[in-house]
Amino acid sequence: MRRTSSLASPSAPMRTMVLWCPDWPITAALRGLAAGGPAVGGLATGTSGAGTGHDPVAVDVPLALIEAGQVFACSASARSEGVRRGHRVREAQARCPGLRVLDYDRALDIRAFEPVLDAIEETMPGAQVVRPGTCAVRARGPARYYGGEEEAALWLLDALDALGIHGSRVGIADGPFTAEHAARTPQRQRIRIVPEGGSSEFLAGMPVGLLGEHALATLLRRLGIRTLGDFARLQPQDVEARFGDAGARVHALARGLDSRPVVPRVVPEELDSVVGFEPPLDRIDQVTFGFRASADRFIDQLVQARLVCTSIRIEVDSESGELSERTWLHPRSFTAADVVDRVRWQLQGSGSIAGNPFGSGLSSAITRVRVVPESVDAIGNHEQGLWGTGHDERIHHGLSRVQSMLGHGAVVTAAIGGGRTLLDRQNLVAWGDPTELATTERARPDALPWPGQLPTPSPGTVFEALRPAMVIDAAGVAIDLDLRGVLSGTPARFSTDGRTLRPVAAWAGPWTNDERWWDADTFRRASRFQVVDDAGAAWLLVLDSHLWWAEARYD
Repeated sequence: MRRTSSLASPSAPMRTMVLWCPDWPITAALRGLAAGGPAVGGLATGTSGAGTGHDPVAVDVPLALIEAGQVFACSASARSEGVRRGHRVREAQARCPGLRVLDYDRALDIRAFEPVLDAIEETMPGAQVVRPGTCAVRARGPARYYGGEEEAALWLLDALDALGIHGSRVGIADGPFTAEHAARTPQRQRIRIVPEGGSSEFLAGMPVGLLGEHALATLLRRLGIRTLGDFARLQPQDVEARFGDAGARVHALARGLDSRPVVPRVVPEELDSVVGFEPPLDRIDQVTFGFRASADRFIDQLVQARLVCTSIRIEVDSESGELSERTWLHPRSFTAADVVDRVRWQLQGSGSIAGNPFGSGLSSAITRVRVVPESVDAIGNHEQGLWGTGHDERIHHGLSRVQSMLGHGAVVTAAIGGGRTLLDRQNLVAWGDPTELATTERARPDALPWPGQLPTPSPGTVFEALRPAMVIDAAGVAIDLDLRGVLSGTPARFSTDGRTLRPVAAWAGPWTNDERWWDADTFRRASRFQVVDDAGAAWLLVLDSHLWWAEARYD
């Protein structure tokens, strides 16, 4: 049988307008600093002018945003000094001694871009967010309304200039891929229009690295194909046969046949529930009774939207300006009674002063209660089973009630966190708080493992303190490790209690952790080994400073 091509002939590209705000992460960080918000993060290790995370930073001061120890974004003044994305912090500071560095906050990027999206959608509806600082709009409708593509782009730029977002650019072309690179092309004019059918010619001289496929771009350069024009001249059938569907897809982009549609964002409904109290209330039972009707409306709105809520954030404001805020989770989904219970428990929660009727550490009467649905899901995924909701909800209800009486940190659950040692990775998280790892370069599934990381599975029992151990060879000589990571002998017997020597049936390692390798005074090296005795029991042993320790046991 003859194989049919997996890619149908591409449809005509959609005429697309892409708005690009250069250095948007820097712009968002500066706006966050100007607003004094805590979301910007603390000031990382800097040089001259270092201060707190809320210090004002002038627009022309070299600034870099750091993520996972590398430069994620930098300002134009920093680039003029040689700072580039991907540089380590020390390398960037060596190139630019006056560099100011801040932690990169992805959530701040998104929040700061929301007013820009609102302004765009007031000018021309149907914007699709490519990433914070970049969005795409179907060009045909705005061009007809404003009398041409250039006129529509001018209206769009005027809307951003009114917000103080200067220097933004617009690219108009066939398909989002070409339109985005038209906006990014260095030029004096802020608008770049690629004529219909001229995408392949416009892209011809650009490097293949713009396709976003690093492995494919490296292979193409090795084959002598360095530009998109060279790649576009290859036959589509040959490209698909050699590089598969992914190669055929990016080959269509290089030919200017970007058939991806512009999908407008759907603005979520405002499902928050807010109740204000005038005059302010000074009793918990009065507040919960006053919020009961609002809780019913809150759940009814979710049901009408065919949603359920699995996580809510409750904010309580007091007359003196104090704020009590907490996120509550639910194993299934919240009902109106559950929401009222969480409001009452938060008011009775930790931090309250003896005899204080306001609860939650508030020292004055309560003026407002707000409930925000933080996590929602389709209602069909949470239908009740034949035999009820099960024991998990009753357990969650009971533990949450105990927590409200004893304090937020009085009921905890075990969670796995980050760290080099197994003890470091054991964390106790307050019941109801999220336990997911923070999104970092290390936590991402596509990131490479850090040096010295143990292979899965992890040990079942981790000792609270390292136990002295001993590992010897067949001649009874203690095993050691040299600076090159080579063992002085083959492990033959070992002991984890100081009394019984067990034969070594199998062993693996070492997995070496070098901590503070750049500082000779504080440098520490620890090597881990997996050892199996003759009874089949597996142990995790650590060789640290020429001494053996038992860290964990595989159960």
